[in-house]
Amino acid sequence: MDGIIALNLFLVAVFIALTAFFVGAEFAILKVRMSRMDQLIAEGNKKATVAKKVAGDLDYYLSACQLGITITALVLGALGEPTVERMLHPLFERFDVPAAVATALSYIIALSIITFLHVVIGELAPKTLAIQFAEKMTLLLAGPLYWFGKVMNPFIHALNGAARLLLRMVGVKPAGHESVHSEEELKWIVDQSYESGEINQTERAYLNNIFAFDERLLREIMIPRDQIVTVRKGMPLNELIQLLDNYDFTRYPVVDEHSMAHFVGFINTKEMLTSIAAGKESDVKHFIHDMPRFADTASIRDVLLKMQQTRVHMAAVTDASGQIVGLVTMEDILEEIVGDIRDESVGRSLPALQG
Repeated sequence: MDGIIALNLFLVAVFIALTAFFVGAEFAILKVRMSRMDQLIAEGNKKATVAKKVAGDLDYYLSACQLGITITALVLGALGEPTVERMLHPLFERFDVPAAVATALSYIIALSIITFLHVVIGELAPKTLAIQFAEKMTLLLAGPLYWFGKVMNPFIHALNGAARLLLRMVGVKPAGHESVHSEEELKWIVDQSYESGEINQTERAYLNNIFAFDERLLREIMIPRDQIVTVRKGMPLNELIQLLDNYDFTRYPVVDEHSMAHFVGFINTKEMLTSIAAGKESDVKHFIHDMPRFADTASIRDVLLKMQQTRVHMAAVTDASGQIVGLVTMEDILEEIVGDIRDESVGRSLPALQG
């Protein structure tokens, strides 16, 4: 094998490797999650900083990848046929193959070999690796791609500008590469992730509960009025202690002395018992907190946000006429996502205690 053939074979290997680099980088930066890059940056990963720059400017660096792939494909095409012809020339001479036939056979054989190597090693293998190991491949390839983009900056901008001009000429407005998913698509992704073992049954249930969260109304999760344990505003201490002994809850709605159907607020028994143990106040009315009201047709999402903003854990639920028909706690709402919490806030399926 002469020196020129050896050099050409080396260059073929180099440019197939470069093709693999650009294809792998292209699919990796498309697949990688930006949130994961942010997490790695917070952990001090310097490669992630460059990777985020590359993945955050997809339009530019995808163009860089396409330019690199095109250049390597052209070079492989230019090297392949003469290299194979040189390698096969002695064989063709030995069998007295006519020059025209030898040229055609060299071209066909060279095209077949280079195409096979280019597609399998240069494209399919790196594409699969990039999709399967997007994070690792992005961290590995983003640095070289970043500098390639710097060096080829004038050419990439010129090609992108020409492409945008062509699109405008035919009435197409260039769009970015941002992608969003509908709720149905996200549900499908969750199901696929569960089937592939990426998430477990509990995680799948949480995510599906979140999707259903916006559609639920307060009346669907409230504690009905006749199942609520209440405290009278003027209840004597001994009766209150007896109540707490019977029902081990943290919070109780407080009703008016003269109107058991009217909630004047709620008490936190931990707060009250701490005060009593310290020899301070023991009267129920000194521990009453305001209780917000929400219509039973309100969405549980809106109620959760308002309860978070006001930092309350219990609210009354009213019907269309303004009458109290139930009660909802922060735990009731959170259970719609994570399942049964069984916090000691208020009793379910318990008879109303009017004092």
